[in-house]
Amino acid sequence: MIKLWGRLSSINVQKVVWGLDELGLAYERIEAGGKFGGVDEPAFRVMNPNGLVPVIEIEGLVLWESNAILRHLAATYPEAGLWPSDPHRRADVDRWMDWQNTAATPAMRDAFWQFYRTPPEERDPALLARSVAASARVAHILESHLAERAYMTGESFTLADIVVGAHANRWLKMPIERPPCPNLETWYGRVSGRPGAAAVVAEPLT
Repeated sequence: MIKLWGRLSSINVQKVVWGLDELGLAYERIEAGGKFGGVDEPAFRVMNPNGLVPVIEIEGLVLWESNAILRHLAATYPEAGLWPSDPHRRADVDRWMDWQNTAATPAMRDAFWQFYRTPPEERDPALLARSVAASARVAHILESHLAERAYMTGESFTLADIVVGAHANRWLKMPIERPPCPNLETWYGRVSGRPGAAAVVAEPLT
């Protein structure tokens, strides 16, 4: 049985859950991180010295870093087509996976933390405004990119749709003013309606 450590409120855990459910794999998810704690326990630090979730155990292999986990899953089950074997197409998927980690989620992080992890009396309006503006710039990139594509890298669903979809799930649910992005919203409706996305989409932002 696959074991996954991490709370579902974590976007990085959500990515892995989406990947596991997309592949139809059975797994046990163990609450860890945030209010559940456990990440500072010696046994957990043996698995991940960074003390972060997610961590997954698959047939004796212990992995951390959500995108590495997703790539391993996709490589193990290549018939699902989540990580193309063609080097050019695979590089395109990898590009958007890295972009989610290095550009999209960092742009939104402060706004998310201000709304959901910071008491109202301690919020920084300027920090919030900068993050909302940065997130809008990210959305414009996606809006343009998705103008002539059904999915992030073309006409088939891949890991890129999972990781950027998890980001979009947060962005579209946050109580902020957003620019009109019909292409992005149409794509999100397409990917979030997949059975593999059900647990992630149903999880409230906290």
